[in-house]
Amino acid sequence: MAAASWCYRGEPQEEQSALLVQFSNGKLQNSENMDFTLYKNQDATNPRKKHQRILTSETDRLSYVGRNFGSGVLKCNSLCRYFVGVLDKDSGQMEVYNAELFNMQPLLSGDLIDDDPSDYQNKSYREKVDSCIEAFGTNKQKRALNSRRMNQVGSETLNVAVMKAAENIIEAKGVAALVNDAAQDDLPDVSIFLPPCHEDADKPENVYRFDDLLSPAEYEALQTPAAALVNMTPEEILKKADEKSHCSFVLEELKSMPLSEESRDHKARCLWFLNALIKFSFQKVIKKKYPMGPDCPPIINRKLMKNFTALTYNNGSIQNLISASMKAKITAYVIALALHINNFQTDLTMLQRDMRLRENRMVEIAKAMRLKISKRKGPSGLLADEEHKLATLSLPLPSYRPSGRQQKRKKMS
Repeated sequence: MAAASWCYRGEPQEEQSALLVQFSNGKLQNSENMDFTLYKNQDATNPRKKHQRILTSETDRLSYVGRNFGSGVLKCNSLCRYFVGVLDKDSGQMEVYNAELFNMQPLLSGDLIDDDPSDYQNKSYREKVDSCIEAFGTNKQKRALNSRRMNQVGSETLNVAVMKAAENIIEAKGVAALVNDAAQDDLPDVSIFLPPCHEDADKPENVYRFDDLLSPAEYEALQTPAAALVNMTPEEILKKADEKSHCSFVLEELKSMPLSEESRDHKARCLWFLNALIKFSFQKVIKKKYPMGPDCPPIINRKLMKNFTALTYNNGSIQNLISASMKAKITAYVIALALHINNFQTDLTMLQRDMRLRENRMVEIAKAMRLKISKRKGPSGLLADEEHKLATLSLPLPSYRPSGRQQKRKKMS
């Protein structure tokens, strides 16, 4: 017999499958009488579906089914890698293939379609489709099926119930209150994109906590890239302004760095991250894994991708998109970070121009954050005679009243 050796082959051929199975209700004693069938999702373009598989097996006593997607999928498939080795005893050569583990669940009689084919043939097309969804549908399809079945009530009964409920609501709240609630529901709600707000805080710094903006690990990772901002000279600041590598707000803050070394380092880290947030907001579709380049720490790149982009499906691939709602979220985090930098009072006009937003949009987000809006003269050297909007975080927090159609209705009435 030749000396033993092995060769890694990766994925098996298209007509083959390397699968490992385990049975949830015990160990298999005799595998000779088992018949296995593998079903593959026909949608080969959708990255979420093209790897979906369903494995079935039959014995004299029970039928089993296992799948690699859905709520019952094994967590170990995403945490571990499995391999299958095929040994040629004559040559001593073993070929190693990638494999996937399936957990085979017994399929009870209540889960099967009636064995009588005549009953199945007599079913409507909708009933047949529903049976397929019950057996092989996705979680979303099963939820939709259950919802539709629960909502199948008589139209007369439904109309009576709706009329009764409407009469009770009108009697309890009154017509004026209902009209006001409807107007409020029509308004765009930006509050869901704001940083966590602690309304019961006893200090301004605890309303939008710094740890909610930057975790300790993310803050630590900013030390290296922010080191260049700690002791920047006026000449270097002018050079950065000419290169347009940093926004105006950051350059203006670099002119007044604190004397304490620890405070300078803290402010530099905050300014670096704020500048990264603003630059990140200018992108539309993120095509790179690390959108801010190699100089940005990986943990910051992951934070930007995870927290400030929306997933979208386009042309057979998943893309990260900075939508209008994500732009609003970035703006809210920029304002919160600027408040921590400037002792909870910051220049909204400079931030608005750096982020290329309309003034009313910037002010609306600041009001949603429960900030007080005032006016002041702009900083020296930047059109000092111009009035700038100033946002202040102070306690108690003012109430938020969205602007828009609700105010117009009040004026018309």
